[in-house]
Amino acid sequence: FNRCHVFRGLRDKQGHGVVTGITNISRVDGRKVVDGKEVACDGRLLYRGYNVIDLVRNCISSGGFGFEEVAYLLLFGELPDKWQLEEFRSILCDCRRLPEDFTRDVIMKGATSDLMNSMAKSVLSLASYDPSAMDISVPNVLRQCLQLMSNMPVLAIYAYQAWRFSQGESLFIHVPKPELSTAENFLRMLREDCSYTDLEARPL
Repeated sequence: FNRCHVFRGLRDKQGHGVVTGITNISRVDGRKVVDGKEVACDGRLLYRGYNVIDLVRNCISSGGFGFEEVAYLLLFGELPDKWQLEEFRSILCDCRRLPEDFTRDVIMKGATSDLMNSMAKSVLSLASYDPSAMDISVPNVLRQCLQLMSNMPVLAIYAYQAWRFSQGESLFIHVPKPELSTAENFLRMLREDCSYTDLEARPL
């Protein structure tokens, strides 16, 4: 740990922010120079050089939901144009489908209140449905990334619904709607009557 300058917390012994990974994808600025001295600041989170505050403002002004735009930025290094965003949304929509009987055989059996545990189990189980699970080529890893990115909200909701059912509540499983964003689908699948408001979906 000392030789590689790895720390177990988020600051070193002098109180400076520590390096938790080496990447050009994201950066956290927790200090700035004032009068020649380095001092702590409120901090900035940057994705591919964009301040996340600017990304949020852009989503608000464009009427977008943000998840798809930022996911595209993180994966491909640039913000999508209108056509790229529509194509990306279409790909995510196609990837949301879980394998046949997966919900029944994996999620519904052994429901638990520990939703992270349930999701981890589901992700590991999905590997057995993937004939290219061990292929680490860039195109295949990108495909797996898109698949998992699309599946995670569905897995979270279905795990929650399975746990509710195990506690004696009524069971309802809604399938994602292709025309809706990730945020809208999340809220729609969460509720028995599929209701949600735009005001709820946009912050999510």
